[in-house]
Amino acid sequence: MSGARDEERQETLDRFGEAVNMSPGELEKWLETEQSQAVGQKNGGEESTGHASGRRIVELLRTKKADLSDDDLAHMRKVVGYVHRHKEQRPEGDTADTPWRYSLMNWGCDPEK
Repeated sequence: MSGARDEERQETLDRFGEAVNMSPGELEKWLETEQSQAVGQKNGGEESTGHASGRRIVELLRTKKADLSDDDLAHMRKVVGYVHRHKEQRPEGDTADTPWRYSLMNWGCDPEK
């Protein structure tokens, strides 16, 4: 049974690696910007869901694969789903300075890369 679980784990890691194209340092630096903090859905608090996710992604990227928990893998799957859904909503024209791009970057994906 662990073979299937290992395959599922590896698939999650692969898909996360494809969706997240920013390094931990790039993402950390981005999360400090006003643009990063200005976008996203805020659920009653000061920080948006995407911004909080970005901080978690930095931790995940710095964690050894063997040390990732089931909860970590679940968040990685959430990130993959968000990135794929959000990329499908790409606006027309230049997206370099748009809330669409900034939201994706909060989730570790820079569509300009």
